[in-house]
Amino acid sequence: MRSTFIFLCFLTATIGIFYNSISPANAKVKAYSLPEFTQTSADAWINSPPLSKSDLKGKVTFIDIWTFACWNCYRSFPWLNSLENKYKSKNFQLVGIHTPEFDHEKNRSAVEAKVKEFKLHHPVMMDNDFAYWQKLNNQYWPTFYLIDKQGQVRYRFIGETHGNTRKSNAIESAIELLLNE
Repeated sequence: MRSTFIFLCFLTATIGIFYNSISPANAKVKAYSLPEFTQTSADAWINSPPLSKSDLKGKVTFIDIWTFACWNCYRSFPWLNSLENKYKSKNFQLVGIHTPEFDHEKNRSAVEAKVKEFKLHHPVMMDNDFAYWQKLNNQYWPTFYLIDKQGQVRYRFIGETHGNTRKSNAIESAIELLLNE
């Protein structure tokens, strides 16, 4: 029993160290060009006709990689919705990329239901074949990519995010920085 308790304490501390090591300060990446969206058919997009990189030129873009069976993704949606609302009058665009972890998450009507349930109003691309996930060399749900007005990926943030936290404040500061460039 005591060894289980010690192990759980060790595991909790290790997770905390790992989580804090993915701090906003470590989120800046060497800039690279945002890959072109991989889905071009209308049935692969929700809340929008298919987008291309050129549709985002001149806008700061925030990409959310999520899947509907991911609770960490769900818990980030209130903050994402507030972010979208906060910057709606700016040159800012939120784009969701739904990359399913399980086969049942590939169903468009199920994804549409979750988009409606969580009041997501931004464009969502269904990435059922993981093509965009692979172009971004992504590994986690959720992951957020912040792109400047020239289409360069400048930041990557990993994990669940809530408003008024160190992480969300750093993300919003980075958005402000890119909006003012």
